[in-house]
Amino acid sequence: MHTLLTRLFSNLFNNNASFLYRADSADLCTLALKHSATQTKLIRMLGISIFLSALNSVPLAAQEFNQKLDLQLRADDRSSRDIRYQYRMRYRPQVQFDNTWSVNAFAVTGDEFGSSHNTLDDGSADYVYLRRLFVRHEGDYGKTEVGVIPTYKGRVSSSGLSKDGWIKGARHVRNLGKDRLEVVVGQLTSLDPSRSLNVPNDLDYIEIEYSAQIDDVWSYELSAERMTEANFVRTELRYAMSSSTSAFAELVTRLDESRVKTVLGFEGEFMFNRYPVEYFAHYSYVSKNFGLRAELTEDFLGTGSGFSAEFSGDIPQSKFGWFMRYDAIKSRTRVLAGVTWSL
Repeated sequence: MHTLLTRLFSNLFNNNASFLYRADSADLCTLALKHSATQTKLIRMLGISIFLSALNSVPLAAQEFNQKLDLQLRADDRSSRDIRYQYRMRYRPQVQFDNTWSVNAFAVTGDEFGSSHNTLDDGSADYVYLRRLFVRHEGDYGKTEVGVIPTYKGRVSSSGLSKDGWIKGARHVRNLGKDRLEVVVGQLTSLDPSRSLNVPNDLDYIEIEYSAQIDDVWSYELSAERMTEANFVRTELRYAMSSSTSAFAELVTRLDESRVKTVLGFEGEFMFNRYPVEYFAHYSYVSKNFGLRAELTEDFLGTGSGFSAEFSGDIPQSKFGWFMRYDAIKSRTRVLAGVTWSL
């Protein structure tokens, strides 16, 4: 296991490159690459040494392997094309060392940053890629992640990046009582899943987010973002209407183009014939030419005003679930329905 993890970690540094930092008045910061075989070896040795030090700091007997697997089969019926039948596979292995250190990976189907489904009966669309591989340290202070990391720290917002995407870089989350401060630095514009584990060649993503709990029912998030060669400010306000229902409002503003993305919605759970059913419904508006910041969300349909509603639930006494979803934006509509299975 020690040898295998070392080999996996070294894949993060699989290109002949080294890092050079510079700053100027136009951008907050950039990361340039200068090709150098000698410096590349030093980077690899340094990264592997840090990783091995973490492994050697805990007894081998404390290692634990965990894994999660979920499968989905769905019908995708859009007004703009014929119905398609698709499938998705997500696999999350983890090696845990004591209660603080872990190595995490994420493999999923699909060949786009914002889409993780393959189409059945399409011989050219059977894609499965390892999209994330990172080291995580957790403690009373919060957590730190380094490598090819998730796009989120916990719950995924409607205006957030796709939950199956990745960022090449580092995340630090600091607990401040009931509040949290998050800082993420890395590369986002490398959007090809087949190259997600390649060494980054630019520093183009910076996020600073503050999350606060105002009282028992009100909470908010405020963040400044630099991504896809543009600057954004994102705000989110949530209200817990009851123990099972929440209302939320989200606003993302692109500062250099005066473009916005707005989301207003509800989510929660209700009982239907003694079975719990989860629901999620929202209205959204995306300005034209808002850019990749909108397109890199989950199953993006287009700009303009839109509506989405989804219902889902578990099938009793089984590991199966079901879901139905309806999307509409301008003159386009989409209906999704399918089943899920998880291990």
